[in-house]
Amino acid sequence: MRLRVEFTTEPFDLDEAPAHALVARDVIGSADLDAVDVGPFGNTAEGRADAVLTAVDALLRKTLQAGATRISLQVNVIGEGK
Repeated sequence: MRLRVEFTTEPFDLDEAPAHALVARDVIGSADLDAVDVGPFGNTAEGRADAVLTAVDALLRKTLQAGATRISLQVNVIGEGK
């Protein structure tokens, strides 16, 4: 199964990326995912279900530790895969 995760972390700071946003970028960027798009107002990543779920677990734990006060995420099944 393949999944797509879309997420944002808060609070926002338009002048400088907060620590939790930098951590989120590092977590998703270093995960074993196929497609990653990191932006200022939303982020997406796709991959095998086990890789996405592992990345989401790390994302939640590490961004909360880095000061995120809210994390919004959505996970969608996008197809079957190996």
